[in-house]
Parts: sequence; C-alpha cells; structure tokens
Amino acid sequence: MRKLFKSKKALSPVIAAIILIAVTVAVSMAVAAWMGALTFTFMGTEQITYTNFVWGPNNTNCQVTIRNTGTSDLSIQAVRIDGAAPATCDPSVATPKVLTKGTSVTFTLTRTGGFASGVTYRFEVVTSKGNIFGPYERTAP
Repeated sequence: MRKLFKSKKALSPVIAAIILIAVTVAVSMAVAAWMGALTFTFMGTEQITYTNFVWGPNNTNCQVTIRNTGTSDLSIQAVRIDGAAPATCDPSVATPKVLTKGTSVTFTLTRTGGFASGVTYRFEVVTSKGNIFGPYERTAP
C-alpha cells in the first residue's frame, strides 16, 4: 500500500508554472482595471463640443454655442478667432467663465472690420487648465 502512494504525482512542474502565470496575469488585469476606474472618477476630463454656429447680419458678428461634454466643470479663459482675441465677446470672458458639466453657453463674437465673405476663420476655446479646443473652422457666407 505504501508503494502505491509514492508513485502518484499531483501536477507536473510545467503545468504548475503555467497556472501560476495565468493567475498572476488575471489578478494584475483586475487591479489595473480597478485603478483605471478609480483614477477617472477622481480626475475629471475637460471636453467641449461646438453645437451651433450662426453668422450675424452682414457678417458683423457670429454666435458660437459650445457645450461642456466632459466629466467636470471647466473655466473658459479665452475665445480666439485666428489665434487672437475677438474685438468683443458677449458674454465677456475677461474673467474665467465657468461652464458646469452638461451646460452650454453662446458667445457673440465681433472683430474689427467684421468678417469677410468667403474667408475661413478658425475659432478656439482656451480653458484655465491650458487646454485648447479647436480649431473649429467656418467660412463666412
């Protein structure tokens, strides 16, 4: 009876090593997924979507509507046309304009000399974190 139990093996060392590696990989993937989800809930992301654009009468101004589609509130630091601040911007962004998540704001932008017909203009929004959203290009009618 003693000889019968001595000749029995549980697992070969190769199979045991493969099982250990598989378990290690599975656990590390679970931890990485958990940490990734944890990181995204603590760190909000800024994201802006341009939702509407309307040229004013005789191309004297334009209205740009943006929506905060990110996971956190953001502060708009500047609105630019072709890399420069517009002559006027209503509502003013002289002080950061806070845009809560899921809300929209419409800016009425004018520039000195208006907008020339047939010219493509680039619009950008800069947040207080330094993120630049754009360029959003539109051609004046």
